[in-house]
Amino acid sequence: MISTQARPYIDASVPVLREHGLAITQHFYQRMFAAHPELNDIFNLGNQANGSQQQSLAAAVFAYAANIDNAGALQPVIERIVHKHVSVGIKPAHYPIVGRHLIASIAEVLGDAATPPLLAAWDEAYWLLAGELIAAEARLSERSGAVQGELRMLTVMERRVESADVMSYYLQTPAGTSPGDFLPGQYVSVAVDFPGEKLRQLRQYSLSDEPAKPWWRISVRRAGDAATPAGRVSGWLHDNLKQGDTLLVGRPFGDFTPTVHASHPIVLLSAGVGITPMISTLNALVETGSRRPILFAHAARDGRHHALRADLSAARANLPQLRTVAFYESPLETDRAGADYQHVGRMDLGRILAEGDRDAEFFLCGPMGFMRQQWEALLALGASPARIHREVFGPELLDHLL
Repeated sequence: MISTQARPYIDASVPVLREHGLAITQHFYQRMFAAHPELNDIFNLGNQANGSQQQSLAAAVFAYAANIDNAGALQPVIERIVHKHVSVGIKPAHYPIVGRHLIASIAEVLGDAATPPLLAAWDEAYWLLAGELIAAEARLSERSGAVQGELRMLTVMERRVESADVMSYYLQTPAGTSPGDFLPGQYVSVAVDFPGEKLRQLRQYSLSDEPAKPWWRISVRRAGDAATPAGRVSGWLHDNLKQGDTLLVGRPFGDFTPTVHASHPIVLLSAGVGITPMISTLNALVETGSRRPILFAHAARDGRHHALRADLSAARANLPQLRTVAFYESPLETDRAGADYQHVGRMDLGRILAEGDRDAEFFLCGPMGFMRQQWEALLALGASPARIHREVFGPELLDHLL
């Protein structure tokens, strides 16, 4: 808990951070990368280039200040950050670097307003959070048996086109076996080295098939041109990774793990490439012969951008209680109403939720705007917040605390 001496300065920082948070975080990243260019291998340069990482850290600092005594609100977010940190290889030695440059940036951006007591309060708050993260990351590493940031070489046994912008890669060990167990909904870190630049970039991709298969499957959406920071890794994978090639892949992590062995209704809501952890869950429900009521609803631009439809067809053949609904924002002339999609426009839960769905457990994955809209719609329809879960990959981990 924050000390009584630091508490007033943290409270007073909330309006200051609202006004200057983005300037502080922009300064922080520039300062830290100039002093430690090796950290470029850990941080997502696409998020740096589009500004979302800086905006996210500003939001995170503000959310932390506003909720510093609200452990109930912070704990689920901390758990999610811990999984991400262990996946990408954040280690205890990184925390002094981040803390030093963050406090220095607060001082340099705020100038005379950054009094010694205020800086001392934020140093205390930072190390309170850092200590909690370091301990939680050590516990997760011990439970999983993984070294933080550990990568191993897997072989691409097959690659398959799933849609206009999504490619699946089936991965096995060099011996031709499954790389290991995981929970539906979890993700792995994938590393791509760019030798001419002495640069490695990591990206996280959900495992998109169920754990009993003799492979891991990731389904990668091309996020942009390979020459741009945003599309650097996904573009490289689409353009270069072929059957028989090898790929550096981390252990499975993530706490977004929809329940499979249960009897109550489950509703899986996705948009775009957010379909990947939902298909993993759906395929696991097929594998276990689940009899629970299932609603699978997906939003896509059109049929060309609706990935993993073969998995949906197979699931419908094996789960008679499964209801599937597709919303196409702008159907193509070749898209068949009633077969390929059921509704035109964005997902509208009021049109598809049945009375029995109100007591379901809900899982959301897709763009942030989509998840906000469906979260609000579910609350308006009477769903309990405790039964709504969402997967967040990008820099918006603390978004719901703002």
